[in-house]
Amino acid sequence: MRALITGITGMVGSHLADYLLENTNWDVYGMCRWRSPLDNVEHLVDRANNKDRVYFVYGDLCDYISLQNAIEESRPDYVFHLAAQSYPLTSFTSPIQTLDTNIIGTARLLEALRRYKNINPIIHVCSSSEVFGRVSKEKLPIDEECAFHPASPYAISKTGTDLVGRFYAEAYAQKIVTTRMFTHTGPRRGDVFAESTFSKQIAMIEHGVIAPIVRTGNLKSLRTWSDVRDAVRAYYMLLTINPIPGEYYNIGGTYSCTIEDMLDYLISISTHKDIIKIETDKSRIRPLDADLQVPDTSKFRKHTGWEPKIPFEKTMQDLLNYWRNRVKIGKMFLLR
Repeated sequence: MRALITGITGMVGSHLADYLLENTNWDVYGMCRWRSPLDNVEHLVDRANNKDRVYFVYGDLCDYISLQNAIEESRPDYVFHLAAQSYPLTSFTSPIQTLDTNIIGTARLLEALRRYKNINPIIHVCSSSEVFGRVSKEKLPIDEECAFHPASPYAISKTGTDLVGRFYAEAYAQKIVTTRMFTHTGPRRGDVFAESTFSKQIAMIEHGVIAPIVRTGNLKSLRTWSDVRDAVRAYYMLLTINPIPGEYYNIGGTYSCTIEDMLDYLISISTHKDIIKIETDKSRIRPLDADLQVPDTSKFRKHTGWEPKIPFEKTMQDLLNYWRNRVKIGKMFLLR
């Protein structure tokens, strides 16, 4: 069997590759752009060099021919479409690129897959809980039929991704299943996300790189947290346990708290917890925020039997240790 992971160099894609290599005998083809940083997959480079079940193929969601080439090279039985412009705050300053990559890019990929005649893969289209956007308390927890109310260009782009995936399943009988994953994090999380930038700043404080001040955005948003390693296990189960073309699922954890509570926990496990101060940085605040993100995941759990296993505390500890290790070896990072 062959799996194609678009966006293998991201946090989720790299962890999914690790999961598939450890738990299946599949060959893993990872699609990445020629300029993609390989930090998250550097532990796989030796295997790729030796063609040991790992293959990097070049492709860009904004270049249709490159997608055709990636599909011809990988000829996948399973496709995990994770590649995206995935930073909500960045989408406010780069809305056109976000929309093109995430909506039109998904359409390009699905067109290329359906026009390649020698394969009929099972396809995972990764949408996002951000499609639900601003939800009233009366509608919590959020189920799959909750109305979309996207609160950023990123969320709008994922609404398009979601609808494109479901359209191709219905119109062209492609075996596509769509997910709306709620907040998931862990080692390798990009530093533009709240819990990761907080962990990075704390690690830099502990190593004396910056003053003991953690700069924050909106701390009042409520999130339900899950671990990326639980998330990729869910994605594997999604495509291997009676996948139903055209279906769509919410996936997420069980532990909910505000961004402020999450930061308080990270500080509590810091070696410098007694001196760290918190300051609001206006540049980190979105013009509009999805501030209530609590999922109803019963549909997915009933279908697959999936349950999250990794507790919030371990996820945060592992994320902080990831940044401690990166700072310790002398890497320099932007304060963002």
